[in-house]
Amino acid sequence: MTDSAAARGVAILGATGSIGTSTLDVIARHPSHYRATALSACRDVDGMEALCRRFQPDLAAMADAGAAAALHARLADLDGVDVLSGEAGLVAAASMSGADTVVAGIVGAAGLAPCLAAVEAGKRVLVANKEALVVAGDLIMSAARRSGARLLPIDSEHNAIFQCLPPQAATLDDAGVERLVLTASGGPFRDRDPATLASVTVEEACAHPNWSMGRKISVDSATMMNKGLELIEACRFFGASAGQVDVLVHPQSLVHALVQYRDGSTLAQMGNPDMRTPIANALAWPERIAAGVKPLDLLAAGRLDFSAPDGGRFPCLALARAALDAGHGATAALNGANEVAVGAFLNGELRFDRIAGVIEETLSAMDGEPENRLEALIDHEQLARREATASLKRWSH
Repeated sequence: MTDSAAARGVAILGATGSIGTSTLDVIARHPSHYRATALSACRDVDGMEALCRRFQPDLAAMADAGAAAALHARLADLDGVDVLSGEAGLVAAASMSGADTVVAGIVGAAGLAPCLAAVEAGKRVLVANKEALVVAGDLIMSAARRSGARLLPIDSEHNAIFQCLPPQAATLDDAGVERLVLTASGGPFRDRDPATLASVTVEEACAHPNWSMGRKISVDSATMMNKGLELIEACRFFGASAGQVDVLVHPQSLVHALVQYRDGSTLAQMGNPDMRTPIANALAWPERIAAGVKPLDLLAAGRLDFSAPDGGRFPCLALARAALDAGHGATAALNGANEVAVGAFLNGELRFDRIAGVIEETLSAMDGEPENRLEALIDHEQLARREATASLKRWSH
């Protein structure tokens, strides 16, 4: 990208989270190339005020109406920032004309409607919200084909696969791909005695050994549900079958994914564990820009280890595979049940080792396949949340 290029407008959904702050760090390194024209958050008024004063977006959206009112009052002296609220505000940020690129970084089901709005508006959408493809993958991919939107993954593993695939191939078969391999750090409990998992604290579960992430996704990493969601996402993003995607535990988090080809070649994308690398890759694609990340030093790394996931230690991975085989209704239910169970753990209402039990019981109670419409999929997920909440009463004792 040349210095004379016009600055590209970027809308960042989830600006105060780990994806948002990493994106803004990359943007700040290239002020002549990118401008944050829209920012959104849920209820972090302090964080959003600081970002709005620094980046001066055209639009700021808060999911919480009270937080939006507070932000509006605080920014009264700042001209040109339109403050909106609720899902409508998030959708407006995702589809605004002043941004041709949208970073879908809102965690959980709250990011579904704005992500779909960005896709339907034909934007270049950088997808970090796992739930978008887990709950509504076919819907979003179909909308992208209709609108001409370009979807680029910024989860480290999916971006790694993307980097290892030839850009001109329409399908994995056209590219000669046999298998996709996602790597997982194994989280903080990969070597812990499973018998001791009943006493895991929130602080222990959120202390990821390699990555700096939010609390919910850190717990997902500790249970390996994050890898289960990523497996579902990989199948829907790249058009892979469930049998084409493997998971390996790789404690160093330096090899982010591998792509195996039918000629015997295996390509791997490697790098230090820093989300700015996949974000910069997707932001500038097909070009490359500096992300502020140190290059990988293999001599310092010393060794690379790989092993198969322990199904007894990580039952959530098998639950995700089963949900993928069952269809969109099951994956939507999986997502809703997991959010309820993880939330209960973070609130001290559920033991860590019982998260998988709540999810499994919820999936067993669900039946029927919802229509492939956003409203129907969200309704199905909400039903799963109610089932999971009822299940909590049994598992929390």
